[in-house]
Formats: sequence, structure tokens, C-alpha cells
Amino acid sequence: MARLPTHLLVSALLRRVNDAGGFAVVRARGDADSGGILVLLEREDRLVERMIDIDGHDALVPAGFAGGASESPDEYWQRRRVRDPDLWVVALDIADGERFAAETICIN
Repeated sequence: MARLPTHLLVSALLRRVNDAGGFAVVRARGDADSGGILVLLEREDRLVERMIDIDGHDALVPAGFAGGASESPDEYWQRRRVRDPDLWVVALDIADGERFAAETICIN
């Protein structure tokens, strides 16, 4: 199954969150067609990332803070971008931001 380009998924997520009265912004742009998506859930001060699960479906998984590191979400995504410049970083400030992300970027 073909996947939608990343820039379309990110645009849809921004629009949905902003239309619902929240605030969404791209902190870093990655590859328009196939970049990964890291979502900063501002209200919860945590990160989730779109990954492919064992069945080949998109899923959101927790990201960052491995082993009780004292690294902030911003420090984590900035470090990740050094290793992966194709990564998109999207910040959401809305109640239940993970649900918005899952419904929008995990579409298969």
C-alpha cells in the first residue's frame, strides 16, 4: 500500500488541531515525501513518534527520555534532527493531542 507524503499528513494535522481551537506548529521540516514524524505534546511535555508496527501499520509510540535521562523534549528532538535531518517535528498544544495525531497521521 502506498503511503501519503509526509508533508500532506503534517498539513492535515496542523489544520485539524488549529480548527479545533488548539495550536499546532512545525518546529522542524523534514523530507517532504518520506520523512519521519515526531510529535511534541506540549500539554503533557512528552513526545510520540509515528512508526510502523510488526503488521506493517502506522502506530504512535513513546519517544525520548530513555532510561530516566534528564533531557528535555526540545533537547531530545534537536539531538535527533542532527542524526536524522529528514525528521519532521510537530508541536501540538491541545487537549488529547495524541488522539489528534493518531487519527491524522496513522491512517492505515
